[in-house]
Amino acid sequence: MNRAAGIALAFSAAVCLSSMTAMAAPFPLPDGARAEQRAAHEIDGWARDDHARAFAIFARGCMADPPLRQAVPLPDILAAVCDKAKALAAKGNVGRDQARGFFEQNFSFWRIRPAGADTGFTTGYFEPEFEGSLKRTDAFPTPLYDRPKDLVTRFPEDDWPGLEKTLSAARRTERGLEPFPDRTAIETGALDGQGLEILWLRDPVDRFVLQVQGSGRVRLPDGSVTRLTYSGRNGHPYTSLGRVLSQREAIPPEQMTMDRLVARLKADPAFARDLIRLNESFVFFARRDDLPAESGPIGGAGLPLTPLRSIAIDRTAWPYGLPVWIDTTIPDGAGGDEHLARLMIAQDTGSAILGPARMDLFVGSGPAAGHRAGLIRHPVSFTVLWPR
Repeated sequence: MNRAAGIALAFSAAVCLSSMTAMAAPFPLPDGARAEQRAAHEIDGWARDDHARAFAIFARGCMADPPLRQAVPLPDILAAVCDKAKALAAKGNVGRDQARGFFEQNFSFWRIRPAGADTGFTTGYFEPEFEGSLKRTDAFPTPLYDRPKDLVTRFPEDDWPGLEKTLSAARRTERGLEPFPDRTAIETGALDGQGLEILWLRDPVDRFVLQVQGSGRVRLPDGSVTRLTYSGRNGHPYTSLGRVLSQREAIPPEQMTMDRLVARLKADPAFARDLIRLNESFVFFARRDDLPAESGPIGGAGLPLTPLRSIAIDRTAWPYGLPVWIDTTIPDGAGGDEHLARLMIAQDTGSAILGPARMDLFVGSGPAAGHRAGLIRHPVSFTVLWPR
């Protein structure tokens, strides 16, 4: 199946299309969502952005082959523009004006408005760093697991009779596909004896944060650092613990930051265990000691992420590699705000990132980035650049 046919099939299976929207835009949208074409000169801040930085990221490629997490298939038209960018970059340094011209000449601009809203919504995420060990010790008793060999990831076109449609993965057995063990089962020994442990962390709270972010750095007792990348999940639906705690303890949602959630969990291990197990989703990792220390984590597209230039998108709605112009005001992490109007590249995805104008902004690595990422829950103007 070619890419164009694949993307049409994936979209038709995933969404109900509005005929008016489908006729207006060169891509399908969920019923009720709107796509309004804009000219580049009509976009406030477009001329002031450093397009060369976005171009350099885009020219690395739309996605690895295969990507780390499957998304809707890459359209031929977008793959062709990616190849064109690679060829241009190979000729030498591409400056701001040339990069700006490249995007204006090769893309049309479409402001996306979700059903019932004028703007999209963004959260933030980061690459955490924890202390850990390559062997189990009293100080580091909580295991991280490699991807199980019997784990099967579900693709949009897969029909799994007898299994819940909410399951995004399953276990292959002699009897056929079965639901994979949920978090509680895994934490109580469902994977014991398979040799899947790749390292150990201090407690389940550190593991929970690492699984939510999807990647991380672990500092070992000898001072060296190993990198972890996403390698799969058990397929059970994701539950937001921040939302659960906010409802249980009457905490206003805008005050439920990741810092506050982690502090609450760290203060009461038994409470933390029970709350974390409400999230049945469980993420598996792979060690990547080959990644340079200065490199960003590997996103769902299989490529390194760049702080404040890489975003995660709904992988059932958009392909990787898509340039997206965003305009939002977010916390700067130091008590103030920053107006962010710039060109981003869609290089990642996440279980909670659902909707045509829903995104997650990669903030960076380490505690400061984590603090700032946890504060971001803001409206965003979301403009897709679709290849001409």
